[in-house]
Amino acid sequence: MSVRIGKGRALGVISFTPLVDVVFLLLIFFLVATRFEEEEREMDATLPQASEARPLTSKPQELIVNIDRQGAYVVRRVTYTSEALERLLRQAAVNNPGRQAVKIRADEQCHWKYVVEVMNLCNRVGIRDYSPVVAPGT
Repeated sequence: MSVRIGKGRALGVISFTPLVDVVFLLLIFFLVATRFEEEEREMDATLPQASEARPLTSKPQELIVNIDRQGAYVVRRVTYTSEALERLLRQAAVNNPGRQAVKIRADEQCHWKYVVEVMNLCNRVGIRDYSPVVAPGT
């Protein structure tokens, strides 16, 4: 017994005219908005100079956490305990909210649990941009 499948007529009923109208209006809107932005930049103005200004888009310095074979945490040549490292990471997160980066450099002979501990500390203090660093392969 053969099965008859009725073809739908939904696409035959849809009118694409309103869709074309909306796309055309969006195109006009963006063309006009772009033109207004250009006119704002063309205005002649002498801007004041700031002697101590720093760009807002500067990337914060990365914090590099080194882990030796025994599992000691070393940052800027200072050895930290897990609690002290958490305080350091928390302060770095406060100083650069949402933008602090942490690189984790672990000795290949150290246990993975120390790397995971640093990742947990980063998550606990709100640092989401962390990554382990490995040597490039040959």
